[in-house]
Amino acid sequence: MPVTHFDVPDKYRYQNGFSSYHQTEAIEGALPVAANAPQQNSHGLYTEKLSGTSFTSPRTENQQTWLYRILPSASHQTFTTVPPSSTSALDTPTPSFHSEFHVIPNQLRWDPFDLDPQVSWIHSLHLIGGAGDPTMKVGLGIFVYAAGKSMPEKTAFYSADGDFLIVPQHGTLDIQTELGRLLVRPNEICVIPRGIRYRITLHDDEAVRGFILELYEGHFQLPELGPIGSNGLANHRDFQVPVAHFEEDYDNTEHTLYSKFGGNLFSATQNHSPFDVVAWHGLYYPYKYDLGRFNTIGSISYDHPDPSIFTVLTAPSRAHGPGTAVADFVIFPPRWLVAENTFRPPWYHRNTMSEFMSLISGTYDAKGGGKGGFQPAGASLHNTMSGHGPDMQTFEKASTTELKPAKVGEGSMAFMFESCLMMGVTNWGLHTCQKVQENYNEESWRPLKVHFKRPKKEFVVSNEEKDMSSIQDAK
Repeated sequence: MPVTHFDVPDKYRYQNGFSSYHQTEAIEGALPVAANAPQQNSHGLYTEKLSGTSFTSPRTENQQTWLYRILPSASHQTFTTVPPSSTSALDTPTPSFHSEFHVIPNQLRWDPFDLDPQVSWIHSLHLIGGAGDPTMKVGLGIFVYAAGKSMPEKTAFYSADGDFLIVPQHGTLDIQTELGRLLVRPNEICVIPRGIRYRITLHDDEAVRGFILELYEGHFQLPELGPIGSNGLANHRDFQVPVAHFEEDYDNTEHTLYSKFGGNLFSATQNHSPFDVVAWHGLYYPYKYDLGRFNTIGSISYDHPDPSIFTVLTAPSRAHGPGTAVADFVIFPPRWLVAENTFRPPWYHRNTMSEFMSLISGTYDAKGGGKGGFQPAGASLHNTMSGHGPDMQTFEKASTTELKPAKVGEGSMAFMFESCLMMGVTNWGLHTCQKVQENYNEESWRPLKVHFKRPKKEFVVSNEEKDMSSIQDAK
């Protein structure tokens, strides 16, 4: 079956369907019938609306959810800035793009990022790079996370800056959200939309590591299928959405709420649990997806297709026109290669898009692995119009191997965050982390050999000679 076989079994129930209108209640009768905001809700609950788009967004794009909770989310103390010295502070706040992002054309590759047993979720977030400005709701940020502790009890976190697309590489995330619980394991992804509050604990206290794309503008959607038809790639039914689950904790208690707002961190206290939503219905919610369920499409004749055929989720850029994305999430799963008379790895390429890649497990068929290569938990960035492609060893092997049907990527999963925007790299990503492979270009492409063989002179036609022969033919 096309599913991932996980070592950690899932302990939660889910609703199925991407961009589907879901409704769920933890207590029977908590959802009102027909009316969204009756004068009095059953069980003494408050009504709260959570809007992920403007009220007047087109119906096909509108995302909002009605919550029925014990106390409204507005009930908290004043937010104050979390000082940088705090163990809960953001390690790398969002920098000013022009003053602190390094916008460079060099190809970059990082060795695997370290696990950190000393920190919990919030302090584990390291901004590697990105583009745009969350205060203008434009662009994206790319983070690596590495945590060895669960978030403390009675704490919660949310980002007002954008949607978090979380890609675990190591360890299982047990995520308690306002709308219910998710268990997210390596080879699964989850999306937590802007503003939704959550707490992350570690399964069996095992350290976790992975990557995050924070989308500052719009929301993710499934890519259009065009001539592929009505099914393929990531199918609607395979996305899982939590069912309602709530805590009763509002007597003599104190919870701390952390807010990522404009790239900086704030905190406030409140005298009730933020996880007190008894029922909800709507289109704005967290969800997860098993990458093993992706229906891979490929060539069955010749040539290597564009990697867009591996797109799981996309966030279109309206400013840049149809077919262009602020962010695409692309995967390279196990797949069969059968193309005839074809160089089967990805071709050499310069791209108007920027490509940030990483490896969840295994090896990637276009790059050498092992120490100093493209390894799980490492990453690479090929920025706008920066040339890239197979390294020398991969090219030589793929150019001479016998072209039999072959399955590549068994036990592996690579992914890519792709954007139409030129990406900058933070000081942490370029220097502080000390993971940049200084000889990436030198070892990958500088060794490429010249295979060109000039034919004998009688077979060479210069432009001038070709023009003269055309004139003679015309006469």
